[in-house]
Amino acid sequence: MKKWMISLAAAPLMIAAMNTAAAAEESITILDDMKVSGEIRPRYEMADVKDNGLDTANAFTARTRLAVEGTLFGLEGLSAKVGMTSVNNFGYNDYAPQDATYDLILDPQQAILTEGYLAYTAADTTLLAGRSFVNLDDQRFVGTVGWRQMERAYDTVTVVNKSVEGLTLLGSWIYGYQGVNSNPTTDTGSALLNVNYKAGEVLTVSLFDYMLADIHDTYGIRVSGAVPVEGIKFDYAASYAMQKDATLDYALDTAPKIDASYYDVALGANISGLIAGAEYEVLGDASGSSTKGFTTPLATLHKFQGWADVFLGRTAGSNNDGLADLSGELGFAAPGFGKVLGLYHKFDALSGVNKDLGSEFDVLYANKVPGIKDLAFLAKAAFYSKGDTGNDVTKAWLQLDYKFATK
Repeated sequence: MKKWMISLAAAPLMIAAMNTAAAAEESITILDDMKVSGEIRPRYEMADVKDNGLDTANAFTARTRLAVEGTLFGLEGLSAKVGMTSVNNFGYNDYAPQDATYDLILDPQQAILTEGYLAYTAADTTLLAGRSFVNLDDQRFVGTVGWRQMERAYDTVTVVNKSVEGLTLLGSWIYGYQGVNSNPTTDTGSALLNVNYKAGEVLTVSLFDYMLADIHDTYGIRVSGAVPVEGIKFDYAASYAMQKDATLDYALDTAPKIDASYYDVALGANISGLIAGAEYEVLGDASGSSTKGFTTPLATLHKFQGWADVFLGRTAGSNNDGLADLSGELGFAAPGFGKVLGLYHKFDALSGVNKDLGSEFDVLYANKVPGIKDLAFLAKAAFYSKGDTGNDVTKAWLQLDYKFATK
């Protein structure tokens, strides 16, 4: 099985080689200006949920990714890309998805097509159809969950226009997605609209409307940027969004009734490599006629509410009591030294009986491996302490990441 998955990930290279060779005999170029890219990411992960009756899980996994892209049939503006990703388990002893007696580590062994699309660019407009990675803004609402070994890929028809300098208009129809686990989701029939304007480093403004079929509509605004002041680089971000009943309700009015809000404010500073910041994020609760609170089911959720992933279920689909997350970070980064970072989160519900949702401390060290180009090292840990209910959680990771691409 392991050999089969590795060979499946190599399929883009073999297909491109065979197609190019066959075409050469007839003087037809299928892929021109061909570029090959890939990644090898081995990782050790430990997960321990206290007092839940399960044993500590340990997993040794590796992500292998290979992709081929280029101009198709020599036609100007027409391109194609095919990419495969496989996740293999090596020497693990307590891998949760195969054994329910252990805590969960959601990196099952699998191999899927993660990129497979045609794109056509004319003037300042690109039309893309097929499977690709979609990350919008800070990935709070739409992302690929790149932290997990099997990244989520979206099946879309997407139009992007950049006719005005600094302005990007995106419209995307999602008809399926797959990743993280091996279960594909099809016939989602969801629509994404995003308007992004960047006025240099100081200001970026995004307006969005994400219509997720049979779930909800989310529309809002995000502003962010960085301002240098006398050797200090200040950065900021602020978001506000409203969530309403689903416009694309194919299940005949069975989508939940929603009237919830979201806001987030973040401030940070970098002083000669010293990093400091604070953030306050609130996902509204169910109130009045609303039967659900604010949720973000297509987000890269690992980026938010702590790396222990305690609140994945709440923020993805069952946030009835709401969630407030007050966090702060302190660290240092410098060339050669790498980056060390510590984060603290305090979680609270907006309503309900159990309002104290606990706290979490996260720590990270990342650096390039000396002497080996494009190889990076990461050590990371999360320590969650329960509040009124729940369980303490400890997680830890050691990871290498090697990426390569032909020019």
